[in-house]
Amino acid sequence: MRFSTDVYLITGFLGSGKTTFLNRVIDRFPRDRIMVILVNEFGEIGVDGAMVAGEEFDTIEISKGSIFCACVKTDFIKALCELHQKTKPDVLIIESTGVANPADIKKDLKLPIFNSRFRFAEQFCLLDAAHFLDASKVYASLDKQIESSTVFIINKTDLANTATVAKIKSAVEQFHPSPVFIETRYADIDVEKYFGLSPMTMKLE
Repeated sequence: MRFSTDVYLITGFLGSGKTTFLNRVIDRFPRDRIMVILVNEFGEIGVDGAMVAGEEFDTIEISKGSIFCACVKTDFIKALCELHQKTKPDVLIIESTGVANPADIKKDLKLPIFNSRFRFAEQFCLLDAAHFLDASKVYASLDKQIESSTVFIINKTDLANTATVAKIKSAVEQFHPSPVFIETRYADIDVEKYFGLSPMTMKLE
C-alpha cells in the first residue's frame, strides 16, 4: 500500500507541447494505479479547483490565474488538501500555465498539513525548438522554469536545425548547472523510464 503521492510538474511556454506530452503519459499510465491531473491555464471560466471525474483518471482545473502566484494559491492548496484527505493518488501530474514561475511548488508540497503525502519526483520543461530562443528574450518567467527544472524536452526538432538546437542547450546551461536534454518530435519520450512505470503494468496496446 502506498502512503505517498509522486508529483510531476510539466512546464514550458505556450505551444511547446505540454498537452501532447501529458496525453502520452495518460496513454501509457497503468490503469491499476490512481493518477490525478491538475491543469492550470488562464481563462475566464473555470471550476475553481473542483475535481471533475474523467473516464480513467480525475482532472482538477484551476483557470483564474497561475497556481504559483497569490491570486489562486488558496485554490491550489485546497485542491492538494482534497487529494491528501480523500483521493490519495499514486501520482499527481501538474501541467502549469505557460507563463508560470514554479519556484515555490516544492515548498507548498511540504506544508505540514499534508503530512509528507507529496513527494516531488520530477520537473519537465518543454522547449519549442522553433520558437524558444525568441520567447526567452521576452518572457522572464522562462528563466525560472529552467532554473527549477530537471529534464528538458527540446520538442519540435523537425522545425529547427542542429545549430539552433545547440543554441537552445547553451541558453539553458546558463541557468542550470546539469540539465538533462531530450531531443524529440511530438513530445515523444521514454515515458516508462521517467515515470518509473513497469512494463508489466503498462497499458496493453
